[in-house]
Amino acid sequence: METKNLNTKYCVGLGEILFDVLPTGSQLGGAPANFAYHAGQHGLHSVAVSAVGKDVLGDTALRLLDEKKLKYVMPEVEFPTGTVQVQLDKEGVPTYDIKQNVAWDNIPFTDDIKEIASNAGAVCWGSLAQRSEVSRETIYTFLDHTPEDCLKIFDINLRQNFYTPEVITESLKRCNVLKINDEELITIGRLFGYPGLDIENKCWLILGKYNLDMLVLTCGVNGSYVFAPGVKSFQETPKVEVADTVGAGDSFTGTFCASILKGKSIQEAHELAVKVSAYVCTQNGAMPQIPEEYTL
Repeated sequence: METKNLNTKYCVGLGEILFDVLPTGSQLGGAPANFAYHAGQHGLHSVAVSAVGKDVLGDTALRLLDEKKLKYVMPEVEFPTGTVQVQLDKEGVPTYDIKQNVAWDNIPFTDDIKEIASNAGAVCWGSLAQRSEVSRETIYTFLDHTPEDCLKIFDINLRQNFYTPEVITESLKRCNVLKINDEELITIGRLFGYPGLDIENKCWLILGKYNLDMLVLTCGVNGSYVFAPGVKSFQETPKVEVADTVGAGDSFTGTFCASILKGKSIQEAHELAVKVSAYVCTQNGAMPQIPEEYTL
């Protein structure tokens, strides 16, 4: 697989930036920023694109991103910086209470963001930041400005009731890679009327219907799959001592994306993504440092 020019192309996490308020304290998070951070640990020119409020949390978010050495384009807007109350069950699996009408619901499409879009080698976005019209239009405009060969990853990331069939369909039309988990696949099956199909056949159906290059399916402790035309990769989930699972899926996506951009095969990319996400499960918070043996 051809390696893209990684020195000039951005790997972009586009969407929400927020603070996960965990029982152990507040942690900076949001799937797109987590994705960008983890892709960056593999040597990519990563950048997080979102918006923050003109408040203490916004200042703190930018300071923490600076400390993590993650580049960002985050205009200040007249809305509060986003927060999420996170409750963990005894297995460390989170549930979320996501505050509404916050900064990342109001991401403007600025000249700086347009410049990032025009030079994107990869972009990852989800359904959550599309709950508001402002950010949804910014995401679509961003995607419209990406180069022809950009790797466009829709990490569907269904949360609470913040999605519609229309939002999902529009992003499926715009992506070339879909990342989804087994619970989300059941929801999609219900929304779009794919009853009676097993999980693999649902994945093949979606891959073909939307002409995707790849579909990544994660099934928690039951392993993960990557489907591509003529290709099926399966990896078991390693058994580890779980601290929490926050950010594990984003580390998987960031690692998988970086591996593909660096010319690895689907199988190789999948293997490393599984190792990294298992490691992240053993750490607190969404953005731990990855050991060198797990980086590209």
